[in-house]
Amino acid sequence: MTSKFMNDIKAFGFMLPALIPLMLFWFIPFGYIAYLSFMEWDFMNPVKTFVGFENYQALFSSKKFWDTVRVTLWFCAGSVIPIILGGLSLALLLSDRLKGSFIYRTLMFSPWVTPTVAVSIVWSWIYEPRVGLANTVLGWFGAAPVRWLEDPHWALVAVLIVTIWKSAGWSMIFYMVAIRNVPRPLLEAASLDGAGSMKRFLYVTLPLISPTTFFLFIVQTISALQAYDQINILTQGGPAGSTRTILYMYYQSAFQSYEIGEASTVAMTLVLFCLLLSLLSFWVGKRTVHYNA
Repeated sequence: MTSKFMNDIKAFGFMLPALIPLMLFWFIPFGYIAYLSFMEWDFMNPVKTFVGFENYQALFSSKKFWDTVRVTLWFCAGSVIPIILGGLSLALLLSDRLKGSFIYRTLMFSPWVTPTVAVSIVWSWIYEPRVGLANTVLGWFGAAPVRWLEDPHWALVAVLIVTIWKSAGWSMIFYMVAIRNVPRPLLEAASLDGAGSMKRFLYVTLPLISPTTFFLFIVQTISALQAYDQINILTQGGPAGSTRTILYMYYQSAFQSYEIGEASTVAMTLVLFCLLLSLLSFWVGKRTVHYNA
């Protein structure tokens, strides 16, 4: 018993350097946000008023909140799926056999290492209705100009284009490594059995890179839920709330309206949303992801 107790103490001692920052910068702030979600507070007044579940009731009965949830789901689906498919397509296209592939890979990856604020500012010029590059290109094909950031029907599309353009190259890098690690003997055996290139991809390569797909899905979904910079620079959640995600609603409630109780409730809802989505993803992953021993 004594030996086991001492081993537990030693193990705890080794974990302590990691537990301290985790406690200071995650558990304690999370607990404080949970506490504030039951309060009414304007950030300036030192007095906090306990209101129980009124903040949650008001939030879940708000049309604004459910419109925000709808926009968030559209943003997640509209960014995560194209980023994964785009990254896979680029990885297959820019293989080592392609002449100059290193240059193309560098160009495709460069948006990821560029600050999102800088990228968003450049794209705001591209989307300029009168002289922007986007409408200039549309004009070459005889299409009418689009008010990309001012039309509620196009604003979310414009933000998605920026998000996909920035992240597809990052996804490409992971897929290139995964495809390179697919065992050659399996591909050769499938070829000897008469499988063409498409069948080898669908029945050999695709299942073996499924862990990478699963990883990218989780990471990109979390990134989509945390998207802020491009939305703030391009649209500020507008027009008419058409690009307001849950995280941006939190920002508006906390730092524009100073409704800290409502903002904390939104933050707790976002955490719960991420938790449920992660559990669902891992449940699906257990049934669809193939780990190559």
